Amino acid sequence: MNTNSKLTIVNQHLNYDNVTLIAPSTHTFIHLAAVIDTASFPFFLSLSKRKKQLIQQCKQWCQKLAEYPDVVEATVFKALLIPPGRGKLLHERTNKALISKFDLAILIEVKSEAFAAKLKQDATFLSLQTALEQAAEQTHFVTASNARRIGPVDHNQPGVFLFNYFYADDVQQNLAVWKYTAGWFEKETHLNNSTLLLPLSGENSSYSVINHCRWDKLRDILPALIFKKTFQQYVLDNFYANQVAAMPILYQLA
Repeated sequence: MNTNSKLTIVNQHLNYDNVTLIAPSTHTFIHLAAVIDTASFPFFLSLSKRKKQLIQQCKQWCQKLAEYPDVVEATVFKALLIPPGRGKLLHERTNKALISKFDLAILIEVKSEAFAAKLKQDATFLSLQTALEQAAEQTHFVTASNARRIGPVDHNQPGVFLFNYFYADDVQQNLAVWKYTAGWFEKETHLNNSTLLLPLSGENSSYSVINHCRWDKLRDILPALIFKKTFQQYVLDNFYANQVAAMPILYQLA
C-alpha cells in the first residue's frame, strides 16, 4: 500500500496511465434526480403511465428553459440499469449514505453561477422542480461546478449516459482517487468524455461529487465492468481504500 498526500493506493502494480484531462468548464450545472418508478432488479424495465407523462412535461419545460440565452442545454434522462460498481463502503455508512436509485435525471448547463441562482427562481424551473417533488418517492437537487473534465459530454445523439453518485468521507480524497482511477476507464472502455460535478459551497448535497459521461453503446462499458478483474482490483479497491463509494446508474436520453 502506498499513501501519497490525500490518496491511498492499493494494487499499485496495476498502475494505469494518468487520465487525459482538459480544462474544466467554467459553466455551472443544475442536476435534478428523482425516484419515480421503483425497481426490484438492476434493470429499469417498466415505464409507468405517470412516468411517461412526467417525462413529457419535463422535456417541455427543459425546451422552454433552453430558450434562455444563458442556458447552454437542458437534458432529460431515463434510467436503463444499475451496473456493477456499487462500493462496499456503503454497507459501513448505512446511516450516512443516500443510496441512489434515481430513474429520472435532468441536467441543466448554464453559463454562470449567478444565472443558475436566478434560474432556480424562474417560474418554469419551479414548475419542473415541483412536479418532480410531487411525483417522486425521493429527489435530489444540486447546483455544481465542473471540478475535472476528460471532454465535453455529447447530449445531441443517443448513447449510454452515466451519472455516478459518489459518497466520500473526504471530498479531496474523492477527487484524487477519481483522477487516479479514471485512466482505467480511458483505456478499458475508450472513454473520451467526462464532466465531474462538484456541489457548490453551501449546497445541501448527499453526494460528494457526481460524475457524468457517455458511451455509444452498452457493449462499450458493461462487459468491462462485469468481466475485467481490474475493475475491482484497480478501481473499486482504490475507492474503498480512500473511503469512497460509487453508486453508478446508466441512463438514456428520454
